[in-house]
Amino acid sequence: MRECMSLHVGQAGVQIGNSCWELYCLEHGIQPDGQMPADDSVGVADSSYNAFFSETQNGQHVPRAVMVDLEPTVIDEIRTGLYKGLYNPMTLLTGKEDAANNFARGYYTIGKEKIDATLDVIRKLSDQADSLQGFLVFHSFGGGTGSGFTSLLLDNLKLEYGKKIKLEFAVYPAPQVSTSMVEPYNSVLTTHSSMENCDVVFLVDNEAIYDLCHRSLKIIRPSYTNLNRLISQIVSSITTSLRFDGAINVDMTEFQTNLVPYPRIHFPLVNYAPVLSPDQAKHEQMSTNQLTMSCFEPSNQMVKCNPQDGKYMACCLLYRGDIVPKDVNSSIQAIKNGKNVQFVAWCPTGFKVGINYQPPTTVPGGDLAKMNRSLCMLSNTTAIASAWRRLDHKFDLLYSKRAFVHWFVGEGMEEGEFAEAREDLAALEKDYEEVEDDADYSDLDDDEGY
Repeated sequence: MRECMSLHVGQAGVQIGNSCWELYCLEHGIQPDGQMPADDSVGVADSSYNAFFSETQNGQHVPRAVMVDLEPTVIDEIRTGLYKGLYNPMTLLTGKEDAANNFARGYYTIGKEKIDATLDVIRKLSDQADSLQGFLVFHSFGGGTGSGFTSLLLDNLKLEYGKKIKLEFAVYPAPQVSTSMVEPYNSVLTTHSSMENCDVVFLVDNEAIYDLCHRSLKIIRPSYTNLNRLISQIVSSITTSLRFDGAINVDMTEFQTNLVPYPRIHFPLVNYAPVLSPDQAKHEQMSTNQLTMSCFEPSNQMVKCNPQDGKYMACCLLYRGDIVPKDVNSSIQAIKNGKNVQFVAWCPTGFKVGINYQPPTTVPGGDLAKMNRSLCMLSNTTAIASAWRRLDHKFDLLYSKRAFVHWFVGEGMEEGEFAEAREDLAALEKDYEEVEDDADYSDLDDDEGY
């Protein structure tokens, strides 16, 4: 069994975690108290849930998850909520005071007090696993705990678990909507510090998901619960093949191998389809071809950027439900023949496919319709560089006036770190430009070499 450990850091990470574990429990038939009712129809062989849950002596299924926040309110809601019996209390870690949207508080002052306790719990959980495959890290770029403490945690994980793969699910700053003034600072600092420590980072921005809920699900005023439930569907699709059987299973390291052409360019764009409310679903018949086509539409993206502005380097299509490989091949052929999806010249095949037989599960009373198939597309495209440019521009506007910088310096950070982090992101923008700048290698003679 190849186990995965989930680490949920800060308010956003914990709340997304809440939605994810609610969905995993429904998918595996585990009750809120961790018990799994004896079901004769499920054979003994189906122990796939062990990748995400560990089973205790008395038959309780406990999530392999650690939740950390530097202030108690969000995790206290779990301790008193519906799923309080599910989690091991040892894995719910809270501090006394908040990181106050300040990267330096999360990384240097308040975070330093909590890091040892957190690493102890992670060590205990990894010792219980037969063969730990890697870590799934959930956090936001804009918050203090989400940026600062996550960076500190990843630095330590790299030292202790250097070879294990680390996938990140990060809430990225949206173009117009923001919940914090210093979000550009926190985001640039955390990207700089975790650039080397993470293998693949899946970005979601609140505004893109807000629009999806508003436009596709017809929710007039989406709440964070609505947003998080949509994010949990994506996380579930990405991790389905680790938990269920399928025709083509994709494990954690395969994402890295297929989606990351160069170590620094590891920020795939996520698309998901179908996003339909129960009312709309009655009139829709989603064929494999329609699913594939709709995943290439900008309206189903999780980060606001225009895919027409860039080129695709790699594309991973994760189908789930009653999908036939023949249909998948013809859909991919149709995409390749179409003129609107451009790949870089040096990547001729471009597509990685995963097929899983487990249909998507929905939360009872939730916003999404029950469908018998879905598709999650992870694509590494140079178009996402525009999102980094946007973030850098916001950072420059603030930093040119040195606004709010004293709060960070007062917590033990040096001003030079801002400039260093900004240079690293400028280099990232340059990396994307170079990748897109295709020299046409086909014209070279064989004896010239590359």
